[in-house]
Amino acid sequence: VGLDPTSHAVLGSLLGFLIVFRMNASNARYWEGRTLWGQIINCSRNLARAGIEYTNGGEELANLIIGYTICLRRSLQGDNDTQEADRFLPDHVRHDANRFSNKPVAVAAAITHWIAEHRRDGQLDPHLVRHCENELARIVDAQGGCERILKTPLPFVYVVMIKQLILVYLATLPIAVCDRIGWWTPLLVAIVSLGLFGMEEASVEIENPFSKDDNCLDMESYTVTIARDLGQMVARKER
Repeated sequence: VGLDPTSHAVLGSLLGFLIVFRMNASNARYWEGRTLWGQIINCSRNLARAGIEYTNGGEELANLIIGYTICLRRSLQGDNDTQEADRFLPDHVRHDANRFSNKPVAVAAAITHWIAEHRRDGQLDPHLVRHCENELARIVDAQGGCERILKTPLPFVYVVMIKQLILVYLATLPIAVCDRIGWWTPLLVAIVSLGLFGMEEASVEIENPFSKDDNCLDMESYTVTIARDLGQMVARKER
């Protein structure tokens, strides 16, 4: 039984194109997720910096921001609760959050309430209020971007088609090359299989950058970074 290597090479070229496109799409989602978390970190610093310096309630604001980022991380990982953030959130905020299906939104509303209270107390002028609300809006926009990535996976039919083409290609590869390389055919098929399935599985691993797998974003370190920086800002103000 023989198979024209040229015809088989056409299938291989098509398969390679689809795998590269799949990897690029998954990598774009991964990098966008990292960019959005970078925006959350920077905006959290800017928001806390202004609130801590110009008001007497900077520690409360810092705790709210830390609680928000923890709730966001857990929400993206599928844990819809405030258990880990309870030590940073006041009782009334935790009570309100339990009535929300989206916990980070409840904490973001509490931050807006904090800004409004200090505006009424005269500690924040309109320019600082606008600055704080702009930074908070950018944080919430980043949250929306993360949720868009999480809730919009690659089309199932596209993923299945790639798997099917890989199986067809590998099943017919020995027929296409056995006349040329003889007994080396099993080794070649094993190497090609490792490469194709490895690249496909790598795409699957990073398609959702917010899960708890080792190859996903280390969001715990991001929340620790925010908590460390904001805590140091509060400690500096108190000196």
